[in-house]
Amino acid sequence: MVLWVILLCTLVSSLLGGLYVLGVFRRQRPNEPPLDKGTIPWLGYLLEFRKDSSEFLKRMQRKHGDVFTVLMGGYYFTFVMDPFCFGTIVKESRSKLDFRTSAIQLVMQVFGYKPTEATHKVVHASSTKHLMGDGLTVLTQATMESFRKLLLFNLSSGEKRVWQEENLFHYCYNIVFRAGYLALYGTEPPRGAGNKEKAEEQDRLHSNQLFQEFRKYDRLFPRLAFALLSPKDKREAERLKRHFWNVVSVKKVWQKDNISGWISDQEQLLAENGVPEYMRDRFMFMLLWASQGNTGPTAFWLLLYLLKHPEALKAVRDEVDKVSRESGQEVKAGSPPVTVTRDMLDQTPLLDSALEETLRLVAAPLLVRAVLEDTSLRTSSGTEFTLRRGDRVALFPHISVQMNPEIHEEPHKFKYDRFVNPDGTRRDFYRNGKKLKFVSMPWGAGVSTCPGRFFATAEMKLFVFLMLSHFELELVNEEEEIPAIDISRWGFGTMQPVRDVRFRYRPRF
Repeated sequence: MVLWVILLCTLVSSLLGGLYVLGVFRRQRPNEPPLDKGTIPWLGYLLEFRKDSSEFLKRMQRKHGDVFTVLMGGYYFTFVMDPFCFGTIVKESRSKLDFRTSAIQLVMQVFGYKPTEATHKVVHASSTKHLMGDGLTVLTQATMESFRKLLLFNLSSGEKRVWQEENLFHYCYNIVFRAGYLALYGTEPPRGAGNKEKAEEQDRLHSNQLFQEFRKYDRLFPRLAFALLSPKDKREAERLKRHFWNVVSVKKVWQKDNISGWISDQEQLLAENGVPEYMRDRFMFMLLWASQGNTGPTAFWLLLYLLKHPEALKAVRDEVDKVSRESGQEVKAGSPPVTVTRDMLDQTPLLDSALEETLRLVAAPLLVRAVLEDTSLRTSSGTEFTLRRGDRVALFPHISVQMNPEIHEEPHKFKYDRFVNPDGTRRDFYRNGKKLKFVSMPWGAGVSTCPGRFFATAEMKLFVFLMLSHFELELVNEEEEIPAIDISRWGFGTMQPVRDVRFRYRPRF
């Protein structure tokens, strides 16, 4: 009899525990946001969110207002759509709202890297030193040298002005990825005197091979992050991980010349903190994706929008030509390729605005914090909500601010000068007469702001500066429509197009 009672209690406890995990007992408490668990236990709205995050969140906002909690894959996410709340959330102490919890899970899932307590400090310190200030000047010079190898080396050989046709997305992603990789991870050392050209050719070949494998992994990335890969794709993802752990391993990187301080410092500091070599190999792969996964796609959209808007193309080209002339490097027949410096990139307010406008349209990161203790949140309307311990709080700025017509007039249109005043100063934006701090958030915000944003910006601007300076560009089909975005990548940074766009280019002189 006692045995049956024990078995029955065990069964009931397991059943209740299972129902709890499935979300059956969750109820909205006083002062908590509206709760919507969906109809599928545990999964909740995960599949709908995964299918089209933007449309799902807009529907939930219409149904529940600017703050609501939904169940997705066993977790409760409170989405905050009121932009005036963003500052409170991103500045809240880690003891209450912690961005690292979700980031650690994602990094382990997609890169196989297990962050240590030292990882964040190492990344922050190295990024501050090498991706900003004087360090950024040095890295910009290295990136310029990479573009010279990949983009401009044929110009000095007297290449004829013949049109070449390419897939615009592949072209931009390929060149920008490879330039960034060579600038960060180093270059092939010349094997003996007079072998510089052979070393550069090896850099071109190796970086292109690396990009081909990177694109395979990049295509799998969204489903890998959500753990929704088929068995076949899961095996391919594991193969690619092992490939990159080898190709950008610590041992192979240290065989290169001109390794950036950003890479070398982080590797050495992690080693000093006791991180094993195999895990540092995985860290190197994570840095590759973090630094190069979004810059190429963004460069594609920027060039495409400029090609679709002739007045914008002319204005930005006139600006970069003016900057070149003022630096004593006017681009004309017989002149050497322009060497663009960081100082020159700081004199391009129209290019800055066009890039920020592009990011407003196509950058769609999902910013998530783990709620470590019950936290109060007051909206701009005065309503006070309680965020429950154990939940997640999430921001999706693409809807809340970037495409909000109350903030950005005609938000679906590309306006290259949207972010700049006629005198070149940065424009302010308002909602309901109140100035907004966050009007576009492609880099995140607060303590989780992307530490490489200044280098990424310099890299993309440098590419577009050189393309407009040295090449005539046009779409193969002048009536080409802006392609739709791949909605499977909502939440992972810059969106990608669902179809190809063909363009052609040739030297200007």
